Amino acid sequence: MSYSIAIDGPAGAGKSTIAKLIAKKKNYIYVDTGAMYRAMALFFLESGIGADEQEKISAASKHVDVTISYENGEQIVWLNGRNVNGLIRTEEVGRMASSSSVNKDVREKLVELQRALADKENVVMDGRDIGTCVLPNANVKVYLTASSRVRAIRRYEELKAKGEECNLDVIEKDIIERDYRDMHRDISPLRQAEDATLLDSSDMTIEEVADAIIALCK
Repeated sequence: MSYSIAIDGPAGAGKSTIAKLIAKKKNYIYVDTGAMYRAMALFFLESGIGADEQEKISAASKHVDVTISYENGEQIVWLNGRNVNGLIRTEEVGRMASSSSVNKDVREKLVELQRALADKENVVMDGRDIGTCVLPNANVKVYLTASSRVRAIRRYEELKAKGEECNLDVIEKDIIERDYRDMHRDISPLRQAEDATLLDSSDMTIEEVADAIIALCK
């Protein structure tokens, strides 16, 4: 029997960082859903489909197989049996992933692929709708959040470390607006699953959050 951990929450709550750490500690597969969307986008680009050709995107999505494995601790993203790690991090693929991820058929296909992966492997998955939509039967569900100010400070420090000019108040305003959009979108809005444990990481370290989630695993 495979075991699954679903972590949902708003932007900047630290979901990916925590999910990767838990996967490492428990030797599970961290399912990088963003990388899966990028692999799908690469397939569309290689098929000569434009970002505005939604009908072609819908039709093509049915012929895509994307999965993730780990070899020597490195995540490998497979597109129709081919390792595409070196191809999915370009700006062009990122833009296509952003355009195609709103397509209903693309989302449905990727949910199907993510569930198939969770059926075979022990996984940790994070996102906006993992516990509510993608893995409704996950063994452990967590809704990870933090105050908008704390999330803004984290983002601010991240950008500063990269040498980028930024304004803390503007970042917080963006985060609040993004929360609203995520919670009010038509398809799979962000919300806490009824059986999810609420975890506020505002005053916790990354290690403390990871350990608290691991403690929920039976």
